[in-house]
Amino acid sequence: MIPAAAPLSEWVQDARRRTLALVEDLDDGQLIGPRLAIVNPLLWELGHVAWFQERWVLREAAGRAPLRADGDALYDSSAVPHDTRWDLPLPSRAETLAYLSAVEERVQERLAAPGLGERDEYFAKLAVFHEDMHGEAFAYTRQTLGYPAPPFAAARGGAPSAGGAPGGDVEVPGGRLSLGARPGGGFVFDNEKWAHQVELRPFRIARAPVTQGAFRAFVEEGGYRRRELWSEAGWTWRGRSGAEHPVHWRREGDAWLRREFDRWTPLEPDLPALHVCWHEAEAWCRFAGRRLPTEAEWEAAASHAGAGNGLPPGKRTFPWGEEAPDAARAELDLRSPRCAPVSAHPEGDSALGCRQMIGNVWEWTASDFLPYPGFEPDPYRDYSQPWFGSHKVLRGGCFVTRSRLPRNTWRNFYTPDRRDVWAGFRTCAP
Repeated sequence: MIPAAAPLSEWVQDARRRTLALVEDLDDGQLIGPRLAIVNPLLWELGHVAWFQERWVLREAAGRAPLRADGDALYDSSAVPHDTRWDLPLPSRAETLAYLSAVEERVQERLAAPGLGERDEYFAKLAVFHEDMHGEAFAYTRQTLGYPAPPFAAARGGAPSAGGAPGGDVEVPGGRLSLGARPGGGFVFDNEKWAHQVELRPFRIARAPVTQGAFRAFVEEGGYRRRELWSEAGWTWRGRSGAEHPVHWRREGDAWLRREFDRWTPLEPDLPALHVCWHEAEAWCRFAGRRLPTEAEWEAAASHAGAGNGLPPGKRTFPWGEEAPDAARAELDLRSPRCAPVSAHPEGDSALGCRQMIGNVWEWTASDFLPYPGFEPDPYRDYSQPWFGSHKVLRGGCFVTRSRLPRNTWRNFYTPDRRDVWAGFRTCAP
């Protein structure tokens, strides 16, 4: 894990090293893979990572000419339809790796040049974070397609449990929350801008995410066949998908197994429920007499400073305070091929006593992904704007997320039917 204060050149090198490590053991056929709506051909995605870094760091910020005359036609995700990416005349594996290397070499030269400006630094960070997110997508793809766990993670065991899981709810006072990021705090994405006041009523939120053991009860009590537990959209999705249980579960006799990359393992009741879509999370909440938190409620619980009555005017950057994430506080950086038990990482508890609000599993919220008041897109205009209104907000990051990315204001977003994401959920009292 690279510390948050590391030189930007080390971030660039670290991101590229991780990208290559996520695919180095796969053969050429695996780098193409089947045509699915929820994955990209990994060979295309590798080229896209290089193209994006070149597009913004070298071409936009530095005014350089393109390294490949066909780069935009092959790798511009805003212009190349997803379904066509398997049909493109993609460069070979060796050519793609050479393109990645050439772009990184020129970016490093740019970062080492005298007089580097804020604009250069902004786009270099944007490219690193973009590569980090695609690294997480590479891991999603390996899980979805049943490829082995990445070699650098496969030899490590899961995070140890730290006693019993934290049970029950915490009380979060009502008041005015400054939702979103404030200027002057470093790089943030356009959908976090800017902090604005929202009114919250007092609420109770779970100390820990819902576990696989708790979700199993929903499955075994017929939750997937009980129409009254599902919204109209959720019931339509369930019928179309044929879902009877979470996507990577299977039953053998009285036991349940879960697929972790290419291996089946007995279901771990103390791990958080994961690979569940928003519709499944919502149905479980009805089953349990609970509800999903709004993203404002989630942020209030994660960022509360723990002093005084009501919601304090100041917010913590991370649930535990201002120190950057590390291995003691949060399960991040794909240190293990699996997430940790919900009891792990008590050092990362929020001031109010919520555990694992950063890392381990993404957490669905009740909120639609919408712009904050006064939203203006950043230079990469397609990061957020095309997805407003059609996606749901997730918060917190997962065990694969790079540790330089998460903070309490960071918003992720997926359509409510996505089950490939390492997403779970925590709940609120009704």
